[in-house]
Amino acid sequence: MPSHSYWNRRDVLRAGMLPALGLSLPRLLAADQGAAASPRGRSCIVIYQYGGLSQLDSWDPKPEGPSEIRGPYRPIATTVPGLHVGELMPRLAQQAHRYAVIRSMSHHVPVHDVANTMLLAGRSQPGPDAPSLGSIVSRLRPTTAGLPAQVWLQKFGGGAMPPEKAYLSGGFLGMSQAPLLIGAGPDDHPANPAFRVDAFDLEQGVTPGRARQRLDLLQAGEPQASALPLARFRAQAVDLLTGSAARTAFDIDREDPRLRDRYGRHPLGQNLLLARRLIEAGVRLVNVVGWCGLAPGDSKFMSVETWDMHGNAGVDIFGNGWNGLGWALPCCDQAVSALLDDLHQRGLLDETLVVLVGEFGRTPRISRGASAIGRDHWPNCYSAMLAGAGVRGGAVYGSSDRQAAYVQSRPVSPEDFAATVLHALGIDPRTPIHPDGFSVRASDGQPILDLF
Repeated sequence: MPSHSYWNRRDVLRAGMLPALGLSLPRLLAADQGAAASPRGRSCIVIYQYGGLSQLDSWDPKPEGPSEIRGPYRPIATTVPGLHVGELMPRLAQQAHRYAVIRSMSHHVPVHDVANTMLLAGRSQPGPDAPSLGSIVSRLRPTTAGLPAQVWLQKFGGGAMPPEKAYLSGGFLGMSQAPLLIGAGPDDHPANPAFRVDAFDLEQGVTPGRARQRLDLLQAGEPQASALPLARFRAQAVDLLTGSAARTAFDIDREDPRLRDRYGRHPLGQNLLLARRLIEAGVRLVNVVGWCGLAPGDSKFMSVETWDMHGNAGVDIFGNGWNGLGWALPCCDQAVSALLDDLHQRGLLDETLVVLVGEFGRTPRISRGASAIGRDHWPNCYSAMLAGAGVRGGAVYGSSDRQAAYVQSRPVSPEDFAATVLHALGIDPRTPIHPDGFSVRASDGQPILDLF
């Protein structure tokens, strides 16, 4: 059993299995089979703009504001009359009829790790063992596809990251609801030509046939236990490791190179293409950290905190380095628009919720960082995007004041946002999830029904 507090790739498939079996993880697959309401959406892709995207330069431009507020980018028209977005998102502007924008996200915590924990749990004051929204979905919407219910692509990194237990464990739901982590390091992503998923490799000397023989022997020696849930999860684990479905789903090299180019040959683009493959194969929820990688001319890796644009990394927020909007927003625009188009063409968008959100926004006033200009943390008012799974394309919910500093109408709390995601997936936010059966619900928020 690994000593760290989360299960990583191969570890998550092996830890906890009886030594006699010689492989891994029935517990990852031990999702509760409880009933829930019929879903609108079958699956979900959540893209975390880790660090906090500037709302003024993307979804909520303020062209009439003073120069120290509005920045250098002009708003551009979209396919929805009256809806404008920042000029660095021309592809997404052409797909505005497929998504909704919330301009009134709000809370009061300008600290990355705390705000990220709030976002992950969908709670303004999450407890130390609060499960993430992904684990809640995994628990209430288990998959039957012979794949993990939840996958996490690209680990959070840097000084602003939330605690690993906030997203790489199942909280009080248990490790059975933990995600499978792919991408523990900065080079561990499918844009790297050397990328390879080894999570489904058997131990040396154990063939698929031997693995199944061991399972048969183990079950023969425990005839009374063969009907218990753990026995089913052992069998699912063996199927996962010895079958081809998981290996095929994670093999991004099967994709047409031209489609890979459309997504962008950077970490965000290729992780989103991989996310689409996983959703198509039956994974219920895929989390993607919105790291865009290094920009041309960057000399060394610094952090996956692409969107934390104070200017204190030596890159202007309006610059073209890894930590600047001039690099990050076009990468995001390319990748997310390709994802929406790809899902639509494959008939998957109607049943797949796509979420694009950060832990907070950026200050209206442009500031001077340690070595460059930037915008600082701002949780009072920021934006998010949702698409698919019954979300009303072209909708704009809530509004900000003249400087995008404070919510003017219809504030959306972390609880309300989480309840909206659950609602899109056909999960009643009031569903009890605590083992005691009553003390904790999936969400305490109110879903934004106007978005559907």
